[in-house]
Amino acid sequence: MKRVLVTGGAGFIAHHLIYLILKTTNWDIISLDRLDYSGNLNRLHDIISTLPVESRSRVKILFHDLKSEINPIIKKEIGNVDIILHLAAGSHVTRSIQNPMEFVMDNVVGTANILEFARYIFKENPSFERFVYFSTDEVFGPAPVGVNYKENDRYNSSNPYSASKAGGEELSVAYHNTYGLPTIITHTMNVFGERQHPEKFIPMCIKNIRDGEIVTVHSDKSLKIAGTRHYIHAQDVSEAILFLLNLKLKFESDWGGAKCPKFNIVGSEEISNLEIAQLIADSQNKKLKHVMVDAHSSRPGHDLRYSISGEKMKSLGWAPSIKLRERIDQLVKWSLDNPSWMEL
Repeated sequence: MKRVLVTGGAGFIAHHLIYLILKTTNWDIISLDRLDYSGNLNRLHDIISTLPVESRSRVKILFHDLKSEINPIIKKEIGNVDIILHLAAGSHVTRSIQNPMEFVMDNVVGTANILEFARYIFKENPSFERFVYFSTDEVFGPAPVGVNYKENDRYNSSNPYSASKAGGEELSVAYHNTYGLPTIITHTMNVFGERQHPEKFIPMCIKNIRDGEIVTVHSDKSLKIAGTRHYIHAQDVSEAILFLLNLKLKFESDWGGAKCPKFNIVGSEEISNLEIAQLIADSQNKKLKHVMVDAHSSRPGHDLRYSISGEKMKSLGWAPSIKLRERIDQLVKWSLDNPSWMEL
């Protein structure tokens, strides 16, 4: 039986991943979280309470802030692990612009501390399988129309958040190259799903449309072209990560000698924020009230279009299993049935 450490386990994406692991494997989970504004133990309670008793007993919840090293007491509590999934991160672009050092500490220093723990485990347990660093499409910066960045394309961070995630990536690559730590990196973009923080675009749209309020849609300066994204459900992201964990990877060098493999986890279709808002309105049988706002002028550091290529994952045999519209319909119904998760 494998033991898996998940950082940020009470966070939005991580709790979906924990649920899938508990539901589809016999692995034990250690959730490590500092429980800040984005971490919520109620997420774990909600998912664990739906599982059989024997599955619930496979989860251990620990409190720790990764800005500090993992000390001997926490090491003992964690014990030996076979896989580390590093999802803990600060992920709010606007706050990163207002307070960049907070994100350097969370996403660079925090990653260094969990990598040091992984190095310790790797020395103690030669059968340690994988360190997974969960990154973002935003490290590549804005994508011109027609451009879909591949895994090893150059970085061009537009804000301190994406720069701090790129910094964490490079540390992960360095630990792979220097210490032989078996590491992979994933990039994903605009994840949505149940129990997401209500400040995010999709839950905000669901609530505002339900209440007959105006939805703000970011656009270009002409106020005619809305920003576009490849939205992907957290369950699809979780399935992709589990797919990679079960994949027999060869850590071979590519051009330039890079050994640390990277994988883009991408939604099935590119869609504008206005189209997403309209899908949500249609799902509620309500009229969409919206206003277009120049994204760059209103929120510097936010880009109109992000896009990454999902061809590598497709070639390996993975793609999202359910259409975006169906995912939106499911989420709208769930959100209306569970309105407390849309309240700040």
